Amino acid sequence: MEQKSTYKIMGISWYYFVPLLAIYIIAMYIGKLPNGLIGALGTMIVLGALFDEIGNKTPIVKDFLGGGAIVAIFAGGLIVHFSLIPEDTIKNISTFMKGGGFLDFYIAALICGSILGMSRDFLIKSFVRYIPLILGGVIVALVLVGIGGAIMGYGAKRAILYIGLPIMGGGVGAGAVPLSKIFGEVLNEDPSAMISIMLPAVSLGNCFAIVLAGVLDKIGQKVKGLSGEGKLMVKQQDDPKESVIENITNMKVFGVGIAISSAFFIFGLILSKWIPIHNYALMIITVALVKAFNILPKEYGDKCSQWYKLVADNFTPALLIGIGVVYLNISDVLSAITVEYLVLVFLTVIGAVLGSGFVGKLLGFYPIEASLTAGLCMANMGGTGDVAILSAAKRMNLMPFAQISSRIGGAFIILLATAILNMLY
Repeated sequence: MEQKSTYKIMGISWYYFVPLLAIYIIAMYIGKLPNGLIGALGTMIVLGALFDEIGNKTPIVKDFLGGGAIVAIFAGGLIVHFSLIPEDTIKNISTFMKGGGFLDFYIAALICGSILGMSRDFLIKSFVRYIPLILGGVIVALVLVGIGGAIMGYGAKRAILYIGLPIMGGGVGAGAVPLSKIFGEVLNEDPSAMISIMLPAVSLGNCFAIVLAGVLDKIGQKVKGLSGEGKLMVKQQDDPKESVIENITNMKVFGVGIAISSAFFIFGLILSKWIPIHNYALMIITVALVKAFNILPKEYGDKCSQWYKLVADNFTPALLIGIGVVYLNISDVLSAITVEYLVLVFLTVIGAVLGSGFVGKLLGFYPIEASLTAGLCMANMGGTGDVAILSAAKRMNLMPFAQISSRIGGAFIILLATAILNMLY
């Protein structure tokens, strides 16, 4: 007999999902939620699925504000801000995200799987042309925020230094923190005072970037010539030999995917001992070289691609709720909400979109995909922002290029900031 279809959340009928959610909530409040993987990941999966579903079903939010991605992130931030769940649970999730390396685990799977699943010819052509897209986004972003600062009386120099550069700098740990130290040394100021100015810009820039990612996705659906629907370059062709095999008959492929993606991540850490570049960037370069020179047999690349697809499909909402809990400071965002400040932050982010999209169009990239990866993924909070933006735009396969923007682009901003400060002071 055919069963009547019912409403489902994360593939589970709602009348099973509700008691499942209740188990985690009850365990939280009576102090019986286990520490580590089983408690943290299980809680993040069900909460992430719930808020992802809400975001993807809410009018306006689902069409123009990033959908489930933005709701999951802000739900996590609001949970912490209003202490809606016990402190032990927040600490457990924070430990799992940071000390447990869940974000690194997720990004390693996406980078390896998406690069090894690409066409080799496309990989070589796109990487060579990609850096100018980043430069175009940075230049237009800084020019726009400088002009805006001058017109609004905030000051062009101040707007570029304290708003533009931190937003384009690759997040907090790789951007705002080192920038505050550089600014403090050059200007003879307390770095903590510098970072208190920069953090709200980074947080708000990340929020605007996620929202604009959803908007760009909708624009791409309406104006087909602007979007490759996940393809980065106009002349990029689907190669059936490079596609992921959908029918997985041997579950051992996931073990292979975990082992290889984790090994590439660790190798990036090894190289970072001698090469002063972020280990994510070194990992991307290593995986790209392995793919370009056909060092790894195709069957293992396919298994990494299958593992990446499983991770992206099942763990993205969980990661987004974790990002909100651990990295989104609602107080910082609220403290910076003035019309002047919001306009300058928006000018920076929209400048990144316009600059990278325009240069991308000239160099044979789809403007939407160029703006998402080389623009918005420069104007966000690094790896966490990359996940949120590509999730909002439904283009998780572009993670390697997003990481190039966040890591290599972020390092470029630090060098640029040093040069600007030396010229001005």
